[in-house]
Amino acid sequence: MGKRKKSSRQPQGKKKREPLATQFKCVFCAHETSVGVSIDRKNKLGTLHCRQCGQHFQSKSPMDALMQPVDIYFEWIDACEDVAKEQAAAAQPPPPSSRATQPSQREKSRLGMAPGERMTEEDRQFIEDDEADAEQEYADE
Repeated sequence: MGKRKKSSRQPQGKKKREPLATQFKCVFCAHETSVGVSIDRKNKLGTLHCRQCGQHFQSKSPMDALMQPVDIYFEWIDACEDVAKEQAAAAQPPPPSSRATQPSQREKSRLGMAPGERMTEEDRQFIEDDEADAEQEYADE
């Protein structure tokens, strides 16, 4: 019988973890490794600064033991995305509701409108639903 393979192996050492990044890519000027992060743990303040375009960002958050420069960088990314969404929403008026302005093809045929005919303001004022009243009369008997 042969020797077991498991007993002949040497114990493996721990895998070394890569250190987290401290220099990042700027969102505004897209320059690699131009954003530096400094953390003031005493004042609980994280600061980002781009050396190329001069962008600044400060984050005042509860500093846990896990707070790293990469956390401050991603807070900056999230803040930039929030601002972009707000600006896009403010610049773009809400689309008009097609349901409120024009009836569907089925509703047009029920109203007696020809295909392609548009509903006018005058048409909207004179629409009555007589079928509901007629059905109610039969239900009473």
